[in-house]
Amino acid sequence: MADARLRLTGASLEQARRAGQASDLGKRLFDLIVASACLLMLLPLLAAVAVLVRLTTPGPVLFRQIRIGRDRRPFTFYKFRTMYEGCGDEAHKQYVRSLITEDNPPPGGPRGLYKLEGDARITPLGRILRQLSIDELPQLLNVIKGEMSLVGPRPHLTWEAELFQPPHDQRFLVPPGMTGLWQVSGRNRLTFRQGLDLDVEYVHRRCFALDLLILVKTIRVVLFDSGAL
Repeated sequence: MADARLRLTGASLEQARRAGQASDLGKRLFDLIVASACLLMLLPLLAAVAVLVRLTTPGPVLFRQIRIGRDRRPFTFYKFRTMYEGCGDEAHKQYVRSLITEDNPPPGGPRGLYKLEGDARITPLGRILRQLSIDELPQLLNVIKGEMSLVGPRPHLTWEAELFQPPHDQRFLVPPGMTGLWQVSGRNRLTFRQGLDLDVEYVHRRCFALDLLILVKTIRVVLFDSGAL
């Protein structure tokens, strides 16, 4: 009897594993189709923004940075450059450390949690791009390359991820996303730890229907809420 239960348990685990693989394959196919279509449709906008970034301030068009992805694998993350070239980031690091580690962290401001208010490093064009979330669009390339998904926990820097508590390690079980449950759940009213809790909740609840709901809510947040994700 025990052997029968063991065989049944093994079969159930194998079915769960195959179901997970099928779900991942469907999510990857959806990401690839939607991201490729969006990239083609938005090509004129992306080209115009690239020209404006190049003309308004010295420096590269794209901002490249190493972020931590699924299974804590590093990858190169793309955004339109919104800051002046050569700016330091110590003030931002101190701010983010306080959000992650302090028991009573500073609350999110008008632009949302994780945004340093009055940041002099941001260019005038960069403020507009961030407000409209246009600076995030180059991450469609990350999605096409398989490094990110349309929906998932946002990718963090290596030093940020090292500050996370063990319960939040589960957020690295799935690909990082361009948007996620945290970003559409009142991000400027949450603490950083509450946001990480939402990332873990997404990992446990993830399904195609939830991804679609988050994508729809993301459009509403960008257009009608506090702007930048």
